[in-house]
Amino acid sequence: MSSGALAAWTDGSAIGYPVVFGGVLLGSIVPVVPTGAVVGAGAAFAMTASGLNLPLVLVVATLAAWSGDVVTFAICRFGGPSAVRWVARGQHAERIDEVREQFRRHGWQIIVVGRLLPAGRIPVLLAAGALAYPWRRLLPASLLAAFLWAVAYSLLGVVSGGIFDSPLTAVLLATVLVLVVGAVLNVVSAHRKRVPAAEEPAEPDPSPCGPA
Repeated sequence: MSSGALAAWTDGSAIGYPVVFGGVLLGSIVPVVPTGAVVGAGAAFAMTASGLNLPLVLVVATLAAWSGDVVTFAICRFGGPSAVRWVARGQHAERIDEVREQFRRHGWQIIVVGRLLPAGRIPVLLAAGALAYPWRRLLPASLLAAFLWAVAYSLLGVVSGGIFDSPLTAVLLATVLVLVVGAVLNVVSAHRKRVPAAEEPAEPDPSPCGPA
């Protein structure tokens, strides 16, 4: 291998962009990779080193997240029962039914919100697939959702990159920040689900209060 080719493969851009794209795409289809941490780490590295460009990290993360959502939607819409069950693993049926009702009323707004909320993406895509949501509406809505999501997690990387000059330290801090924010959002979401609904006022006793 020539020295020029070796330099190209050791350059941050040659490795970093595929890592960001592959990590986000994989995590969007098979939730084994913390996709937000991948984006935050890429943004932090771009802030502290010359190997990556922050706008390009944002573009790559957006396209990867969008691609993952499109693939997941296609599985939910055209896959057989076993494929849909694979996507829905770990999801509660009541939550999916609730999102489906919201989807009928709000449509594309639910796609955007579902991408940004913790554990909201899969129920929304399952509902969209079950309702045969039109591609012409899903594609732009999911692209906007992926962009806003990538911006949100890139900002955490920008914050960590602004605090530390060391790329390694900034990347580690960005990863920790993303994981902490995700954990806090999950706790808040779980707490809100556990809080019982306010009790409805008791109906008045139809029997007369005084003597007959």
